[in-house]
Amino acid sequence: MFRFILRRVLAGVVLLFVVTSIAYVLLYLGAGDIARQLLGQDATQEQVAQMNAQLGLDQPVLVSYWNWLTNALTGDFGTSWFTQQPVVAAISSRVAVTLSLVIGTVLVTAVVGTALGVWAARKRGAADRTVQVVSVLGFAIPGFLIAIFLVSIFAIQLGWFKPTGFVPLTTSFVGWLSTVTLPIIALSVGAIAAIAAQIRGGVIDTMRLDWVRTLRSRGLSENRVLYKHVLRNAAGPALAVLGVQFIGLIGGAIIVEQIFAIPGLGQIATSSTAQGDIPLVMGLVVVTALITVIVGIIIEILHGFLNPKARVS
Repeated sequence: MFRFILRRVLAGVVLLFVVTSIAYVLLYLGAGDIARQLLGQDATQEQVAQMNAQLGLDQPVLVSYWNWLTNALTGDFGTSWFTQQPVVAAISSRVAVTLSLVIGTVLVTAVVGTALGVWAARKRGAADRTVQVVSVLGFAIPGFLIAIFLVSIFAIQLGWFKPTGFVPLTTSFVGWLSTVTLPIIALSVGAIAAIAAQIRGGVIDTMRLDWVRTLRSRGLSENRVLYKHVLRNAAGPALAVLGVQFIGLIGGAIIVEQIFAIPGLGQIATSSTAQGDIPLVMGLVVVTALITVIVGIIIEILHGFLNPKARVS
């Protein structure tokens, strides 16, 4: 297990280097006249040149990236060019908000998606067709449209939830729940559809295998065969899909956060990208890549726990 984790960590380091280098080069080449934006149109050419030197934009892109990388390895990601706030402080104050939405969405997706998939696989008939139709609709409808619908009906018209804002979990659990319920539902619909379809197919295929019939012939109850053996075998592919969904949900959360005015990574991601704020955007790239690597390792470990063959390999 230690060697496995070490290999994944090393692969993650390589991934971080590749992602950050590509992102930095693209941002640098597309930065435009950042100094002019910061100083205003009345600034002289001498002032613009001095600002470019201060920002490191007068250097070749590889030299500039190397300077950023060496500082980043020490934990110094620089300061936002437009807000003058340290990048680490700007991201750390918001990443917990976004992760609370994403983790809550993953938990809801895993529970509801698995329940729907097992229900469809066991009942078949009308239940199966209903889950398949719901899955197709969940894939087809964008999350931001679902978010707008939820806000209009349950927040504005019915007043059951707060339409905007965010209450930290440490402040009030009820307040936190009232502000994250609708965003989590909006993010969960598409993910639930994917997991339900995966679980349904996996359970149906596994139930046809010879070893399942052998377990039944030994007198094991249908529920024990299903939940202890079949579901564990069928959950491996669904777990991989859930891991991919987790990464995709970070991007989806950025859009949903804008609709619900939640102070997560979405606000600074949108503004910093539009402005070409390289230090802040690079900090977001690193955080996203780190989350991707960590989630990948966790998914691999859980997959090995569920599937002994994968554990051995």
